Amino acid sequence: MHAIPNKRRSAFTLIEIMAVVVIIGLLMAIVGPRVLAVFDQGNVTTTGLQLNSIKTALSTYYMDNGRFPSTEQGLRALIEKPTTPPEARGWRPGGYLDGKTIPQDAWKQDFQYAYPGERNPDSYDLWSVGADGQAGGSGTAADIGNWAAEDTAE
Repeated sequence: MHAIPNKRRSAFTLIEIMAVVVIIGLLMAIVGPRVLAVFDQGNVTTTGLQLNSIKTALSTYYMDNGRFPSTEQGLRALIEKPTTPPEARGWRPGGYLDGKTIPQDAWKQDFQYAYPGERNPDSYDLWSVGADGQAGGSGTAADIGNWAAEDTAE
């Protein structure tokens, strides 16, 4: 009798596959939160940059018109000449922002605007309500506004 040669399989066993899945799960548990934190911080940074862009447009509007848009006129006054009082006599044709839309924050929500501001009574308040879409909050859910520099300086 001839012995049948032992053929080795090149496939993975169920235990090997389970071990790989467990290792990948452990790596995701360790690395995942850090990746998400970096992503969240990126959204906060992006929102801050968009906020600065709107602040620059508001400053230019102020230089041309001697005042900021009213709360009623809102940020729309940066892309369309206001039709409600007070009149914007020096309004710049073409507006103060690139494009025909007002930028949104990184979470695709509209920026909030008030003039005169509650936090900046001699100026305006401009803010994003953060990741949660609600006023207040902490971390990435915190409001991001033009008062942040003053609050951290106190």
